[in-house]
Amino acid sequence: MVKPEIISEKPVTITELKQEIDKIKKRDKELNFRVGKTEEYLSHFMTLSKAKEDELIKKLEKLNIPRLKDIHITKIVDIIPKTVDELKIILQGYTITVNNDNIKKIVDIIKEFAEKKK
Repeated sequence: MVKPEIISEKPVTITELKQEIDKIKKRDKELNFRVGKTEEYLSHFMTLSKAKEDELIKKLEKLNIPRLKDIHITKIVDIIPKTVDELKIILQGYTITVNNDNIKKIVDIIKEFAEKKK
């Protein structure tokens, strides 16, 4: 039996996953059941375009918040919490502590993008 080897792991945003599914769709012409359901889910929950998503990620990375890693930033960008409480709930799933000032900075940046979306 073949044992696959993981070379690297990188968190992927909803928009990036949607783009990969679109590539597979062009290549294979027809999606299997699971990929079809995943595509339906992504279409329903995708909120930002790729350009806005990349800009938001760059702004969050520029904050240089201690202990905030790519996986946390990816989750924040996918969910787009609009309040401090929503962001705290998202970060509770990880073993990370972020002080209130930094949480407010993150929410302020996210609010800019949420307002642009409308």
